[in-house]
Amino acid sequence: MNIDTRIKFRHLVCFLEVARQGSLARAADKLAVSQPAISKTLKELEQLLAASLFERSKSGVSLTEAGMAFLRYAGPCVQALRDGVNSLRAGEYESGVVRLGVLSTVESLLVPEVVRRLHERHPALVVSVVTGPSAYLLSQLRVGDLDLVAGRMTDSPLIQGLTFEHLYSESMTLVVRAGHPLLAGPLDRSSLEDFPLVLPLAGTTIRKFADSLIVQCGISQPRQRLETLSVALSRRYVLCSDAIWIAPFDAVRLDLRRGELAEIELGIQEPGGSVGICSNSTLPLSLAAHWCLEVLREVGQDYREGVYP
Repeated sequence: MNIDTRIKFRHLVCFLEVARQGSLARAADKLAVSQPAISKTLKELEQLLAASLFERSKSGVSLTEAGMAFLRYAGPCVQALRDGVNSLRAGEYESGVVRLGVLSTVESLLVPEVVRRLHERHPALVVSVVTGPSAYLLSQLRVGDLDLVAGRMTDSPLIQGLTFEHLYSESMTLVVRAGHPLLAGPLDRSSLEDFPLVLPLAGTTIRKFADSLIVQCGISQPRQRLETLSVALSRRYVLCSDAIWIAPFDAVRLDLRRGELAEIELGIQEPGGSVGICSNSTLPLSLAAHWCLEVLREVGQDYREGVYP
């Protein structure tokens, strides 16, 4: 069957934006058109496809099964066309842009080294880094707004249908500032509950590993908690308070070497989670994304072999 030539680029862009926003109003704002225009374009597309693509409700819209099936192909189609247009714009093509989603587990050491090596080899390359929880980054990867996502994400249900490549394993650890009262003498685990606790956000992949470590330690979570994915905020708060940080080891590795932070020895080691790269095999990778993928693999190998950091 031939493709209906009445299906236009605007139909696909409208469909993808509504799927991304989950709301006709927000999609209209993003595309700078009226909500009736969005509704009309969607109705045209559904009529051309002879299928209902969205379920409407008071809270917004959600994809039907037909919509999910169409999303799998519409996203790559639009992205491929955008890549083709960009390839004809000499300035953009020569410099190249890679859009990398970064989870908090890798933003302290892995990603800075990856960017350093990329810029050393490709001086005009633009590396656009987006941070956030795995659910958000994987959703952006699925619709083509990101090229790659790096970090711990294997426990996220949104990874289904995407491709994950393991780089190395990383454990969680409990750290405090130098001179913390818990470092003064033999550790009583029950005393851990007397201090504020810094944890990843609830519902994130890394939080599951942190909660697992808490259970293994046999302690209860204190009422005073800071829940965040910001490594910078966590570090600063711990350095200026008596808080305990359940941190990914890479986030505190250099602080431990400098003696600014110290590990709390519990006699238990969290087994570690898989840090890796997620990609969308339904979307073609740009040349810049291939460069980034190669360097991520290279730095990951250096991690496994103890060459870096």
